Amino acid sequence: MQKPLLVTDFLDRAREYYGDHEAVVATTGDRYTYDELGERADRFSAALQARGVGKGDRVAVLDPNTHYHLEAAYGSMQLGAIHTPLNYRLTADDFEYILTDAGVDAIYADAEYAGRIEAVRDAVPTETFVTNDPEAVDGDWEGFDAVLEDAGADYDRPEMNEKEVITLNYTSGTTGDPKGVMRTHRTETLHAYVVTIHQNIADDDVYLWTLPMFHVNGWGHIFAITGMGAKQVCTRGIDAEWIFDTVVAEDVSYLCAAPTVLNMLIDHYEGTDVTTAGDNDVRIATAGSAPPETTIRTVEDEFGWYLTHVYGATETGPLVTTSDARRLFDDGSDDRFAVKKRQGLGYLGTEIRVVDDDGEDVPRDDETIGEVVVRGNQVMEGYWENPEATEEAFSDRVEGYYHMGDLATVDENGMISIQDRKKDIIISGGENISSIELEDTLFDHPDVGSVAVIPAPSERWGEEPKAFVVPANGDPDAPGVDAETLIEFTRERLAGFKTVRRVEFVSELPTTATGKVQKYELRSKEWDDEERMVGEG
Repeated sequence: MQKPLLVTDFLDRAREYYGDHEAVVATTGDRYTYDELGERADRFSAALQARGVGKGDRVAVLDPNTHYHLEAAYGSMQLGAIHTPLNYRLTADDFEYILTDAGVDAIYADAEYAGRIEAVRDAVPTETFVTNDPEAVDGDWEGFDAVLEDAGADYDRPEMNEKEVITLNYTSGTTGDPKGVMRTHRTETLHAYVVTIHQNIADDDVYLWTLPMFHVNGWGHIFAITGMGAKQVCTRGIDAEWIFDTVVAEDVSYLCAAPTVLNMLIDHYEGTDVTTAGDNDVRIATAGSAPPETTIRTVEDEFGWYLTHVYGATETGPLVTTSDARRLFDDGSDDRFAVKKRQGLGYLGTEIRVVDDDGEDVPRDDETIGEVVVRGNQVMEGYWENPEATEEAFSDRVEGYYHMGDLATVDENGMISIQDRKKDIIISGGENISSIELEDTLFDHPDVGSVAVIPAPSERWGEEPKAFVVPANGDPDAPGVDAETLIEFTRERLAGFKTVRRVEFVSELPTTATGKVQKYELRSKEWDDEERMVGEG
């Protein structure tokens, strides 16, 4: 038989089997069972329905990781309305573009960020405006809790089809206007299934929401954690001391963290005497650039946490690979670092390939570089009202595969290792240089806190590697090391043509909300006076 795969099943299951168990620890200090969380979602469904919102309409959520986000998301999706989470670090102009592009009908916005919506209110099609604290927001906003109280819990849930779009996640827009990634009930459900398996999510987990819920629905965890009936600890921001305290106080067993969050945790740990775990063993997932060996060693050997490196993109669910291949390493041995630094093996039901310019698979020699392409049930339906971009994303080198834009090698075990973004590869004197390899090398220097390497103009070579370094002491004016020492540090460890040629000390690197370094900002400044970049990055 065939049963439709619907995202509403996740909360339905939690209510059926774990109704009287604690579901959410709210940032307000309140605690909700799954029955209580479900009733609040029902009331939001009823409130939206009373305001004319129905199946296929878009409902935006602008919120840090609070219980309101979960309630608004499920309250929308129970109506078949399309959940559209927004990055709370965007500007009012960004919100105007997205709300208009998506044709958003209703929005829930946390009071801390609602002012940016109010600033563009008259320019967007949105008609329903709800916030957690209307007294703190200028303009005519309804209060979330008052709306729930007035609504009652009865609503009409429409018949839904697994092929219908149910979430709309906007890309960061680093190379142009943001694009709305359409995800169906089916893609969201199957992604949540494989996340549950590969991240070993169980009903006795205590999950700490350090990863933004808006980011591809928190890597799908708003579905996976809920569906398994696990406990969710909400946050309003990232603070290393608070994270350690909460891990202990709530017996957290699982969390996700961008590389920048890992660095924050390590910096705090090294400067204080902290307890790193409660009664539960802790595991942590990180994504993005490969974590340096020193990071993995500190997290696992000193924190006592188990680290898994995962990989993906907004368009792919996001997660498509994992480094958690325990038959390839022993937990206590140093050989685990070579594996855990790799993006890894494809998830179940996911086909990962690395292909050359002709669309042919590169050899498993861990040297030949190609582009990562992926095919799987968790990959997006396409871009919202943008068929041209959709066609390009699925048909560049290989027809029918989503093209990640990342360059990688493949080892004998089939594990991929990202070498660079296509636009970040440095072409110096005809040689391809991986900015990631240079960053990993510089990160090993004790005076380097964080680093980003980009191509910079060179009269002789066309372009050459330049490093932007945040000193370990945080002071770019007195970094504790000079540029020539760092240049020599790379020269001693890498082939001569790969050597960093220029170094600039900075107080911070531009990053996205999820901690990814925005190299395009650094490149834009560096190439402002040039007609083009050699590598067109």
